[in-house]
Formats: sequence, C-alpha cells, structure tokens
Amino acid sequence: MRPSAVEVISLRRALGKPHPRVVAVDDGAFDRSDRFAPIAAVVVSMPDYVESIRASRVRVDGRDATDAVVGLIDATGPLNGIRAVLLDGAVLGGFNVVDLDALHRALGRPIVALTRRPPDFARIRAALAKWFPDDAGRRLRLLTAHRLFPIPTGGAAIRAAAVGCTRADAALLVRRTTVRGYWPEPLRLAHLVASAGGTAARAPARLRGRVPLGNVGPVA
Repeated sequence: MRPSAVEVISLRRALGKPHPRVVAVDDGAFDRSDRFAPIAAVVVSMPDYVESIRASRVRVDGRDATDAVVGLIDATGPLNGIRAVLLDGAVLGGFNVVDLDALHRALGRPIVALTRRPPDFARIRAALAKWFPDDAGRRLRLLTAHRLFPIPTGGAAIRAAAVGCTRADAALLVRRTTVRGYWPEPLRLAHLVASAGGTAARAPARLRGRVPLGNVGPVA
C-alpha cells in the first residue's frame, strides 16, 4: 500500500518538530504451552517521555493480533497526536501475524515494523506448513506483503517494513526514536512492560497480588 501525499507530508512535518508522539507495540516473554502471550503499547513523546502505557494479550499462534493491537492502541487514549506506530516485527505471540495494511486502515497512521535480522523465509514456510497446514498460505502472505529494507545504524542494519510512509521517513522515525544503541526506545519500553506482565502471569499464586497486571494508567 503506497502512502498518500497527505500521509507523507504529515509524518515528515511531524518528524521535523521537537517532540512528535509515537506508539510502540511489542509482545513479552511466554512459553509455547501458554494459551496467551502478553502485549503492551507505550505512547512516547519523542525521544523518551512516556505518556501512556496499556497492556493486553493475544492468543499464542492465534489470529487475533491485528484486532488486539487496534484495541490496545485505542485504549492508550486519543489518537489525534499520534504520528506513527512502531512494531517489533509483524508477529505477536509466536505466529500470530499482524495484517499491516489492515492496521494502517484501522488507525489511519503510518505503520513501521522492525526486525533485527533478515527473516529465514525457508524455515518460516516449513514451520507454517507443519503447524498450520490449513492457514499457512494466509499467514505467509501477510508476512511477505511488504518488502523489507535496511535502515543503517551505528552497528548492523535493522530491517523495516513500512505502510503509509516512505522508506526515508521510516528511517528518520527510527533515528528520532533511538536514544541509545540502535533500537527505538518506545519498542524497548513496550517489550519491558509486556515481559513484566508475562512474568507476573506465571508467578506463584502467593506473589501475583504484588505485581500489577492488565491496563496501566497514563504515566506522568
């Protein structure tokens, strides 16, 4: 899906301002035997001021990732000031694949999905055929719908898929949101929050009451 002229101009202008707002979504640690995996959304006023956090879950290897991300981002608050959405890859909870085009249509914001290393599509195809014989084609089409392109960093390049913005603006978005190292700070925070939720969910019963789960309110 090509970005419209309005989308390109809107994101480019926003990235030229001191503190544009973005939302990042990632999943946290889970076991393959778990029914659900934790996910979190973090709204950040760039480069590092956290405005809102919400947590939820998706089915492990399910088909609800796109709807879950839309609902989670909606729960963070009004979308008026959000300029872009960052994802750590296009899958949550194993092979629960996010439809990047549907997510873009639902939220009306540019979507940039990042990965630290090139996917091994031969292994992915084999795994999908083995574990999802009736749904392998759909999942693979979603995973390959957008060509990955490299974004240079201080170390190894990371790969990105972009919907609703140009590659140049996606690269600028990554640079603007990176505080230390080469990974965007909003994604790092989203992963920490989601992983904390997953750890708490598997904690012994005597400890669960001490660890907050579910939605976390806006952070001042």
